[in-house]
Amino acid sequence: MTGYKACLLFLPTVLAGQALAQQRIGEVDTAFQWIGPDHKVIVEAYDDPRVKGVTCYVSRAKTGGIKGGLGLAEDKAEASIACRQVGPIAFASPLPQQEEVFTERMSILFKKLRIVRMVDKPRNALVYLTYSERLIEGSPQNSVTAVPVDRSLTIPLRP
Repeated sequence: MTGYKACLLFLPTVLAGQALAQQRIGEVDTAFQWIGPDHKVIVEAYDDPRVKGVTCYVSRAKTGGIKGGLGLAEDKAEASIACRQVGPIAFASPLPQQEEVFTERMSILFKKLRIVRMVDKPRNALVYLTYSERLIEGSPQNSVTAVPVDRSLTIPLRP
């Protein structure tokens, strides 16, 4: 089997793994559009890939209409985040003090939704920040949440 064919066979496995990390939970329509999909607020769940037992729920605006239906609309730079312990917490490996956990494109040019995990060592907590940024113009819109980790479990930090 050539490397090209092996890559094609492996690709669905990679995509399936990514699909498990992000899941659409639901949506609500916020404004009717005559042509194309309605404007919405969507809620998605992101499992932290390096911290088992932690899921972040992000709500954000999704632009509808013709441009939104074609994937050309620029979504608002507003998002809200709530991360929760959904099972026993376990660490795959030591964590850096700060790490970008997820990135998702919000427009065809420049803007991305980012989720960053920070370790609050004195309080034994994981802090998650979501924000949207553009290459040209930054956005002050952000949201923060924290997941306390039981004191019997020390958060392993990378040296």
